Amino acid sequence: MIRRTDDLGPQARGAFDALIDVRSPSEFAQDHLPGAINLPVLDDAERARVGTEYVRGSKFRARRMGAALVARNIAGHLEGALADRDGGFRPLVYCWRGGQRSGAMAAVMDQVGWTVAVLDGGYRTWRRRVAEALYDAPVPHPLVLLDGPTGVGKTEVLHRLAARGVQTLDLEGLANHRGSLFGGQPGGQPPQKLFESRLFAALEQLDPVRPVVVEAESSKVGARLVPPRLWAAMQAAPRIALTAPVPARAAFSARAYAGTAADAAALERAFARMPRHVSKATVADWRALAAAGEHLALARALIETHYDPAYGRSAAPDDPMAVIDAGDLSETALNRATQAVARALGQPQP
Repeated sequence: MIRRTDDLGPQARGAFDALIDVRSPSEFAQDHLPGAINLPVLDDAERARVGTEYVRGSKFRARRMGAALVARNIAGHLEGALADRDGGFRPLVYCWRGGQRSGAMAAVMDQVGWTVAVLDGGYRTWRRRVAEALYDAPVPHPLVLLDGPTGVGKTEVLHRLAARGVQTLDLEGLANHRGSLFGGQPGGQPPQKLFESRLFAALEQLDPVRPVVVEAESSKVGARLVPPRLWAAMQAAPRIALTAPVPARAAFSARAYAGTAADAAALERAFARMPRHVSKATVADWRALAAAGEHLALARALIETHYDPAYGRSAAPDDPMAVIDAGDLSETALNRATQAVARALGQPQP
């Protein structure tokens, strides 16, 4: 018997052996439930063919064509991705709105003998849940910003805090971007809706009573927009500031961005996106340093002439709750800084 459900809490999702998205690959790429796998009953080209026949030709022929394609595709999934699933398999299946596509897959799974559930309302049920949480409701978690200028090791300290059991929210990780003009990562950024789904799922896992440390960012991480409710909560949050001397920050940045520095095309894209107030002569000097392989000098020049002035203009007017010197940004220094941040948060020492 096919069960229908609209319960999408973390425990409910975790009770299924698989979350199966039967929408087309392009729909899945735009957004999907966390951890879902894509087993489309119609791929993008097939969906377009059926839709064209439905609009321009015969609705009957469109339904017959669609049924044949769906049947072949489901058979392929049974013989492929689902071939190793035993009789106790318990999947949740969803499509766009919980209608024909998920119904077709669920009907076959039910006949196989699997305990299958269909997401009532389909993907739209999930999207409403995400949008309501990120755009309508206030952020329930007490946030603490980890602040400091470029190259001071904020992301490294954030990861070390997470390893200690401190609650953290890694916006750069969720957005797959380091949050600067040179911050692009392999694979590119997720679409905005997928970023928001990842963000919502991460917030779901956090205790709303305990502090959550989040790296200070602008209202966008790369091209991904931080939802306004979260951005407002970040602006109002207390700060812990990291500091380090410019030479240490330049050396740290040169190491952290070595991959980008070695990619001439990526560097050129970043230079081309520089704000208009940066003179052409300055950018030409940076290009020359990059071309000469002077990556440490380039990092220092960018920090001193671009990033630090920008940080000074945007710095919060209030005093931070703690200022922590990250020293030379070595492993030892970063570990000490992490311990100091944990103490400032009232985190028990191991």
